[in-house]
Amino acid sequence: MTTHTMPMTYTQGQGGLLGRVLATEGDWGATVARVALGAVMLPHGAQKLLGWFGGYGFQGTMGFLTTQVGLPYPIALLVILIESFGALALVIGLAGRVMAAGVAAVMVGAVVTTHLRNGFFMNWSGAQRGEGFEYHILALALALVVMLRGSGAASVDRALSA
Repeated sequence: MTTHTMPMTYTQGQGGLLGRVLATEGDWGATVARVALGAVMLPHGAQKLLGWFGGYGFQGTMGFLTTQVGLPYPIALLVILIESFGALALVIGLAGRVMAAGVAAVMVGAVVTTHLRNGFFMNWSGAQRGEGFEYHILALALALVVMLRGSGAASVDRALSA
């Protein structure tokens, strides 16, 4: 009797933990999700870190997150780093799973601390106290695709795992 075994793929264990985290196929759907998530998060990160696009910059955002939102300093710092450098890493496809998990954590935190009480919808008409959480669901869905599928085609992760 002849037994046939499939060759071990990179995602099944070669390369250790780092190899499994970076492993990705040439999946264009994952690429679209990753780039879209990074492209949407990066301007928010630039607002928080640099004060671009009408943002408050690092000091102003840290003040807001630590005093008004009540986040501990290290968590507030992580929010800014994830939305800026993490988003940039998503755009180029570097450690996509890790960066997407960071964005997912930020989105869950934003919903729980701020947006849940404002309801589902964005505040298009200015009639609500603040923004709802519909945007966060979309960002979480994109992040989940990247966490499950990896960075996809045209990514640094793909080049490293090929």
